[in-house]
Amino acid sequence: MKAVKARAKTMTKGALAEALATETGLKKSECNKVVESLAKVATTQVKSAGKFVLPGLCMIKSRQKAATKAGKRMAFGKEISCKAQPAKTIVKAFPVSALKKSI
Repeated sequence: MKAVKARAKTMTKGALAEALATETGLKKSECNKVVESLAKVATTQVKSAGKFVLPGLCMIKSRQKAATKAGKRMAFGKEISCKAQPAKTIVKAFPVSALKKSI
């Protein structure tokens, strides 16, 4: 088996605020408020419009997934009995093409 590489830790909200503070010259507490308000604005936009774009980074979309009836379905050549599933809202984030090309 191959050895698994140790992955870098993901950036926390505090670390993001610290990075923004050093980059812009603002206080860390102000940057923390900006990050929190950005999250609030994004959630309200996704709820109302169904789409939120963070320019140069990503697009967040929501869509309705229809309900499914209970029954039997064929999967991989076998008949499987499935439970009924209620309708639900799916939220996905898609990277901007400029970000894809830079990585």
